[in-house]
Amino acid sequence: MRSLKISEVMWNHIEPIRCGTPLTKVVKALLDNHVTGLPVVDDRRQVLGFVSEQDCIHSLLVSNYHSEGEPIVDDVMFHKPLTVTPDMSVIDLAQNLGAGKPKVYPVVDHGKLVGIVTRTAILSQLAKAGNTIEKQRFANAED
Repeated sequence: MRSLKISEVMWNHIEPIRCGTPLTKVVKALLDNHVTGLPVVDDRRQVLGFVSEQDCIHSLLVSNYHSEGEPIVDDVMFHKPLTVTPDMSVIDLAQNLGAGKPKVYPVVDHGKLVGIVTRTAILSQLAKAGNTIEKQRFANAED
């Protein structure tokens, strides 16, 4: 498998969450984009945090039960998310994935968010590479 870079598998069409966004809008963005989490950015697209489905579930459950009003993303986001760079190798990221690691990583270039990469995208690329390797092996076996 050639050295595939994160920039080749990242999604750059998803709009990040801005600070101050009501949690109901965050949930809508997560559901509309079929992702489990999104980066939270400032006006310059610098990553300030990360919000996940799990963060939203807990917060909305508590706020609905106690009728405390609508929470905002700043109240629940994780403030020190792990990020990757566009030039990082997909293989390097795959080797670091494991239990307790994020399912979605913000991709940051020169301090600014340029996209996200998901475990699903990494898995897809590894599966494609595996199929290519098997096809080559079978082709060689018939020669």
